Amino acid sequence: MAEPLTTFPGVPAKPRRPSSPQALRLKAEHMAKLCRGLSDPSRLSILEALRPGAMTVSEVVQATGLTQSNVSNHLGCLYDCGLVRREQEGRFVRYGFSDPRVEMLLRLSEELLADTARGVVACTQIGCAEDEPC
Repeated sequence: MAEPLTTFPGVPAKPRRPSSPQALRLKAEHMAKLCRGLSDPSRLSILEALRPGAMTVSEVVQATGLTQSNVSNHLGCLYDCGLVRREQEGRFVRYGFSDPRVEMLLRLSEELLADTARGVVACTQIGCAEDEPC
């Protein structure tokens, strides 16, 4: 279980250092799992589509151009990871962000990408296929 962050109004929280190499490794593994969940372009397209508000699967299909089965599978993944919530609305299910920090994460990612785009595009180490050398 992660240690809580100490926060004060108007002051960003500073994460505490993990107490051991094992705790550091576990934290890194969990963060990597979150990043893998966000690393798929289809899932990011779905999250982008959901930024203005909750949508049905059909609306996400229309907004992203992905197939219905693809959207359903990725929404299931995002739901299982806790990044989206689903609400029954009559015979439809609407999907939206589970937490406002999901939108913040997307916004911060955009800002960081804008500042580092040249390096990200030129990077030869990230994004290589597992069976191909970088």
